[in-house]
This record gives sequence, C-alpha cells and structure tokens, in this order.
Amino acid sequence: MGGQCWRGRVTRRGCRPRASGGTASLPAVTGTATAASKTPPAKLDPACAAAVDLARDAVEGDHIGEYLGVVAEGERVATHYFECTLPGYKGWRWAVTVARAPRSRTVTVSETVPLPGDGALLAPSWVPWHERLQPGDLGVGDLLPTRADDERLAPGYVLSDDAGVEEVSWELGLGRRRVMSREGRAEAAQRWYDSDHGPNAPISVGAPPNARCGMCGFYLPLAGSLRQMFGVCGNLFAPDDGRLVSADHGCGAHSEVLVEQSAPVEELSTVYDDSEVEPVTVASISAPADSVSAPAEAEPASARAGAEDASVEAEAEEAGPDEADEAYGHA
Repeated sequence: MGGQCWRGRVTRRGCRPRASGGTASLPAVTGTATAASKTPPAKLDPACAAAVDLARDAVEGDHIGEYLGVVAEGERVATHYFECTLPGYKGWRWAVTVARAPRSRTVTVSETVPLPGDGALLAPSWVPWHERLQPGDLGVGDLLPTRADDERLAPGYVLSDDAGVEEVSWELGLGRRRVMSREGRAEAAQRWYDSDHGPNAPISVGAPPNARCGMCGFYLPLAGSLRQMFGVCGNLFAPDDGRLVSADHGCGAHSEVLVEQSAPVEELSTVYDDSEVEPVTVASISAPADSVSAPAEAEPASARAGAEDASVEAEAEEAGPDEADEAYGHA
C-alpha cells in the first residue's frame, strides 16, 4: 500500500491520519536532507568551440594577434582567447565569449573584453584617498576633512593625560570638540624628532656640542607634555626662526656661543728707506732748431757778470801791457 499512511507510518507522499469524528488534515512531510554533490565541469560545446572566425571578427580594429585557445564557461557557452597587440597592452589578451540557445545551431557573440595575462602591465591596487595623501599635498583653498575615527584625535570632553590640555578644555562647552590623543602626540613627536629640526640635522651636527636649543635664550618651549622636548626658535638670524625644534637641536646662532677674539694688529707709520734708492740716468733731449731761445734778460745777473769778466780777461791777454791797463781802467 505504497503512498499511503498505515498505523502512523509516514511515506514520501505524506498522510492523513484517521481520526474519529473529524476531517482535520496535516501538511505533507517531505525529506529535506540531500547529499552534497560536486558540480561537474562544463563540457565544451562543439558548435561554440568551432566559432573561431566569428570570435575574431567580433574584435574591432587590427590589434588582434594569434589564436590562444578556447575555454568552456558553461553549458553551450565558451570563451575564445586571442593575443592583444594594442600599444601599451603587452601581456594582455582578447576574450570573446560566444553562446548558442538550446536546440539551435546558431552561435552568437555575448561579449568582447581585453583581459590581463601572465606578465601583463597592471595598474597598482586602489588605495583610499586618506592613505594616498602626503605632507605638502594640501594647497590654497583645499579642504582636508578628518575621519570620525581618526586615532590621532580624542573627544575634548574626555579627560586626557596632558595637563596643558586640561587647563583649557576641562569645562564642558568651553574647550575644543576634539584634541590630540596620546597616539597622535606620540606620532607627531616622533615625526618632528626625525625631521630636519631634530638632533640629527646637518646644521645641528655641525654646531658646537654645547650649542643646544634647550639652553638657548631664544628657545620658546611648548605647553603641555611636549614642553620637555620641543619648542619654537625665536632667533631672527637662525635658520629655524619661527619653526619648531627639539631641545637637543642646535645651530651656530646660539645665544651663549662665544668666539675667541684675536688681538688687534697695530698700524705703523709709513717708513721710507733711502738706502735702497737706485739712481737712473736720463738722456738729454736737444732743442729743435726752430725753437725760440730764452731772452738774455732771463739769465741770472751773476751769470752775466761772470761772462763779461771772462771776455775782458781774454782781451787783456791778447793785447800788450798798456792795452791791458787801459782795459782795466789803469792810467
């Protein structure tokens, strides 16, 4: 008596138990346990596999190379692969999917798309914008909102471990909405310490060992817990003027740097050494023929007198004694 209920036994078709004086029925009970079975691989449809020319013609343009093969995607569905010769797409391939309807011999093209193969040049993985940002990317007029779950910030009403923050934000409604958390301060302090404003900067290494910013009169310490390690330089002539520096940073513009002054050199008067004078012979230059001689009146009186005496003595020697006396005025 298959398919019926007998003495409370349940068959696959269900049952309606007999009840005296009633016609109520129960819903049929069917088995729900099924054995797990693996999906068999799809078989390659011969009509789809033979549609190589149809798949090649579906690729627009001439950037298609050799035929690489066909793969069965499902029942009466296959994908043909061709080499892609587009510039810049080395290692890529064309994938053309074809299919046919049941009880039909006509094969049609479903889609055409280039796919990367082995050694294909791919774009890097997508990175969220807040991870791509680098220091200095923010320009004039740009807005950079912070995430609500930014670990560098903490709500302002939460008591922090920084006494400097509590002095200004302890009362509800008077402080800032968010302040830097301990993780945010530690990250900033490490970044500042490793930058060019820390102890390992070239200008700090080249400064004297005792020329540290923490002992400089131009050093303005920060408030709060960062006061122990960081401050702002207030020296106009220092390269870090107006910038944050670490306490063990240093430069040559330290307020207590002293330079040894050398003794001034005395300036002596000018001394002339006549013993080293070398005589120089100057050749005489004859006057030109047409030059005008100086007038006789320009000669000195002594020279004229000497010349007259010489002429008188010459005349006396040539004449006799009497003539000589007459020349000198003797009687």
